[in-house]
Amino acid sequence: MTTQDDTAQRAQLTSLTRALRDLHKQLIHVETQYFGGPVGSPLEHLQLVTNHPHFAWLQKLSGLMVQIDERLDEPEPIQAAEALAFRRAIETLIGPSEEADEAFRAKYNALLHDAPEIVMAHGAVRKQLSEIGAK
Repeated sequence: MTTQDDTAQRAQLTSLTRALRDLHKQLIHVETQYFGGPVGSPLEHLQLVTNHPHFAWLQKLSGLMVQIDERLDEPEPIQAAEALAFRRAIETLIGPSEEADEAFRAKYNALLHDAPEIVMAHGAVRKQLSEIGAK
């Protein structure tokens, strides 16, 4: 793979991770509102998000974000097939994909219909996903 191809893959995945972080942040924000009650300090909020069953469904998205970030940190060239695999994994969660994670998708779609900020963040992620694998 040429350096130019690697640079393009890295740029696409970097843009995708930025969009995913915003989506993730919006999902946590809305889920925290639905959770109700005081969440305390930022550290207590982090503990709540990472340990409470109410937020457990978000761990699949969090995990994919970590995998992409870790891959971007590696020096080896990123193959187009790797970037496409990340795209497909995310699409399994947020759509569109024939192979859906139904449990995640049900919660995600409910929030997508409830919160315009999630709709906006979803659109940004979809835009970045459409760039991956496009020729």
